Amino acid sequence: VCFDLGATKAARRLPRRDNSWIPSSHRMAPELKRKREPEHDDEGVTSFPKNKIKVLLLEGVSQKGIQMLKDDGFQVEALKTALSEEELLEKVKDLHILGIRSKTQVSRKVIEASNRLLAIACFCIGTDQVDLKAARQKGIPVFNAPFANTRSVAELIIGNIVGLSRKIGECTAAMHRGAWFKQASGCYEIRGKTLGIVGYGHIGAQVSVLAESMGMQVIYYDVIPKLAMGNATQVASLDELLSRSEFVSLHVPKMPSTKNMFGKEQFAKMQKGSFFLNASRGNVVVIPDLAEALKSGHLRGAYVDVFPVEPAKNGEKLFESELCGCPNTLLTPHVGGSTEEAQAKIGEEVAQTLLKCVNEGSTHGAVNFPIVDMKVDPSGNTHRILITHQNKPGVMSAINKIFTDAQANICQQFLSTQEEVGYVMVDTNVEASADVKKQLAALETVIKVRVLF
Repeated sequence: VCFDLGATKAARRLPRRDNSWIPSSHRMAPELKRKREPEHDDEGVTSFPKNKIKVLLLEGVSQKGIQMLKDDGFQVEALKTALSEEELLEKVKDLHILGIRSKTQVSRKVIEASNRLLAIACFCIGTDQVDLKAARQKGIPVFNAPFANTRSVAELIIGNIVGLSRKIGECTAAMHRGAWFKQASGCYEIRGKTLGIVGYGHIGAQVSVLAESMGMQVIYYDVIPKLAMGNATQVASLDELLSRSEFVSLHVPKMPSTKNMFGKEQFAKMQKGSFFLNASRGNVVVIPDLAEALKSGHLRGAYVDVFPVEPAKNGEKLFESELCGCPNTLLTPHVGGSTEEAQAKIGEEVAQTLLKCVNEGSTHGAVNFPIVDMKVDPSGNTHRILITHQNKPGVMSAINKIFTDAQANICQQFLSTQEEVGYVMVDTNVEASADVKKQLAALETVIKVRVLF
């Protein structure tokens, strides 16, 4: 049975309730309170069944992920839409898990309004919609799914390389108008053409493999050395890649160094008549400069899936961009990872991570938090104490002193730190856990304490 003996310091004084024994088929989860046992008559300690763990999933998270959390006993509310900051401020107060995709913005204000939040889950690759520092300072790990939609994005890029080289967008628009223009002028095979990939991470490397299988020559540029897939070649500079490529595809993260990295200067360095694709982050491209390069004929075409400003909901007449009406320009509404397969994989991957976090205290895969993962003691003779603390000199000495004074027998211990926060996982003997928890909660340098068993 798993229990939690504390959340944030603001939520530690809780009323006492006595509950009858819960069968093993309804295992307890680690959250805020602990079932009172005869040998540990601690004031203010009560049980907390899993069906009281509140989970809010927004933006149409995959049913597979929803079902996994429900099957573990959690109370899950799933909405198809994003929520505004005002709506989140009200919802987050009693939440234990918040799950979002790319539209919902989780600000510092929202995070500070939470009383019981154990984790934030991004059911996507990006996490820039969450204030990661604020979450870490509150002892809240943030998880994502960095690999699950890789194939979907890569396939979309390859499809649009073909679409651009054959002017599919313009042909389709003309035929919807009732026109018929059959021609080969300006249309090309992609076999033998050079694709330049900017950012050779998981998606960039997958695009490389698919492009090479279709006969393209692949070169790539990354800020760090990367192992080439197949016959791809890493080039020394972005300028070299731009001058050699007939297609340029961006696959970079959202960082200060990548903001507006492609503008008038970079487009001018691309080959005349080349093509540009971006399915990475909207703020890495200066959109007006791209529109000008297309209208002037310097670029033969472009595909863009992400934009600096995107509508927060679906609907007509919501999207505006300088790219609208540009020649041979394919636009999609941030659908790179939006396939049934990718969303199912994302739902499964993130749900599994959340279950390990709640049930075992694992932070494996967190993007903002110290990574700690330790095998669960199968003997049943230990309690697991999870301590989030300020990363300051002397803190671990004070924590270890508490275990020593309580005559606790530490079976295993794992500590990791990240910037201003430390996270330590300790398996100790059952008899000492209640006293240890009480003393730890009193330390000013301790942000959060949980106890699992």
